[in-house]
Amino acid sequence: MCDKTIAFHTLGCRVNQYETQALRESFAACGYTIVPASERADVSVINTCTVTNLSDRKSRQYIRRARRLNPDGVVAVVGCYAQMNPRETAAMREVDIVLGSAEKERLPELVEAFVRDGKRRAALRPFDADPGFRAGVAGMESRTRAYIKIQDGCDRRCAYCVIPYARGPARSRPAEDIVAEARTLLEAGYKELVLTGINTALYGAAAAEVSERGVHTIVARLAALDGDFRIRLGSLEPTVIDARYVTRLFAYEKLCPALHLSVQSGSTRILAAMRRGYTRADYLELVRTLRGHDPAYGLSTDIIAGFPGETEADFDDSLSLLEAVDFSHVHVFRFSKRAGTAAASMPDRVPADLKAARGERLLRAGEASAAAFLRRNIGAVRRVLCECRDPKSGLLTGLTENGVRVRFAGEESLCGGFVRVRLSAPAKDGLRGEAL
Repeated sequence: MCDKTIAFHTLGCRVNQYETQALRESFAACGYTIVPASERADVSVINTCTVTNLSDRKSRQYIRRARRLNPDGVVAVVGCYAQMNPRETAAMREVDIVLGSAEKERLPELVEAFVRDGKRRAALRPFDADPGFRAGVAGMESRTRAYIKIQDGCDRRCAYCVIPYARGPARSRPAEDIVAEARTLLEAGYKELVLTGINTALYGAAAAEVSERGVHTIVARLAALDGDFRIRLGSLEPTVIDARYVTRLFAYEKLCPALHLSVQSGSTRILAAMRRGYTRADYLELVRTLRGHDPAYGLSTDIIAGFPGETEADFDDSLSLLEAVDFSHVHVFRFSKRAGTAAASMPDRVPADLKAARGERLLRAGEASAAAFLRRNIGAVRRVLCECRDPKSGLLTGLTENGVRVRFAGEESLCGGFVRVRLSAPAKDGLRGEAL
């Protein structure tokens, strides 16, 4: 056993967070002590993101920060930014080890090799074969909620998106492995399983077969497990699923009535240019179906400001969609030109100042949409997974099944379990409630 310390900083999506947890467990098994990223460590790992130019910049910033904090330590850079920019990453004087998305699990081996001989290393390979899935994780930093990676990669090639190049083709994890990991997490006391992937809706099949062998099949397997727990789907892409498909999900009582549904634009014309494969009307039909099942169904989304060719009329369509849907959260992105994507060479660029102004207007509209969603929930009785006591307010805090953050008075013994709570009034980042 060694007595070395290791720190992790994770950028980007839930898949990255899951994969960081897998690395934590691998290093812990080798005798490393995990310390916060703000502390000095013998090894610093930056798990990077490349979804936008801003993501790239943040990745570089955290690499430099890690070296400043740990001048004599090992700095390892893994993940999507490294996969897409291997030479640029390796050229940074702060970096000792570079691994792409398909090579993350080799990190303990390469760190030990670097410690032995001090030679810088890079391990990157194209996605010319299925890299498979590692065994899984035994827990998460949260004591109540755990992610399970069920899928990786994407074949959709939306016009603006670089992720298919950073993550490779769509591939699905074997169902038996997912069920075994779920059992381990439930036995460890977790009450919520969050199914995640790069394009979760592509789980189980090629796009043409999704309607028959899609993500609902793994939801059914997990919902049949014993115990009082719930299942959350992190996201489903409307490029893959439609209103008819989601009705299959209503059969599973353990499945939370909440989804992330990226819309990207409210304009059918811009959606076509983005190669999204659905119209504004298709998206709104999907929303109506979900809200018909539960009027307070939790829906979050992503939306892009300033895609090439976006007119004022197109932008107004995006604003009006946010006003119509009452999203629980809206992630706003300014269009980011990514080399190798179709949008990189599209004409009619939106000027930077106009793109920024539209982004700000979408942010404000998103905040109003979220406030309207919270109002939908006032007076309802929801089942809250109680996480902990909020040190600032002294109240217990947790999430409803539809994704509302709730604070309420109660005993410490409620933490880690489900509590029926009547939602009563707005709070800083959610609602206040009363335990029943």
